[in-house]
Amino acid sequence: MTYFFTPYPYRQARRWALAQDDRHDFSLPVNISEKEDRFVLTALVPGLKAEDLNIRILDDVVTLTGEFKADENEYVLRELPHGSFSRTLRLSAPLDAEKAEAKIAAGVLTLHLPKAESARPRIIEVKAK
Repeated sequence: MTYFFTPYPYRQARRWALAQDDRHDFSLPVNISEKEDRFVLTALVPGLKAEDLNIRILDDVVTLTGEFKADENEYVLRELPHGSFSRTLRLSAPLDAEKAEAKIAAGVLTLHLPKAESARPRIIEVKAK
């Protein structure tokens, strides 16, 4: 039986973390709330303009893609997002893409996604005889 010992147990974790700094693609974190007739998606997109963001809706799938422009400065610590991102989300109901609205204000993307008419709840009256 062979045993392998590493003199510095955190060396590999540190190497992995440094390698991740060179990675520029990431998944955009979002919040989604559900109302009776729509979904509301919010995401932090600091520094992005409307033309830097692409939104695609197909049935119940929403895809957000874009890119944070990177500057050429060197940093001691870099936590602000940079590079391209893509996020695909499948929601629980079909969406009406024609009525969807998106806006960016103060670095926050707000996307209103109305549910399709077939997915909205209906109230049926019960008649007594």
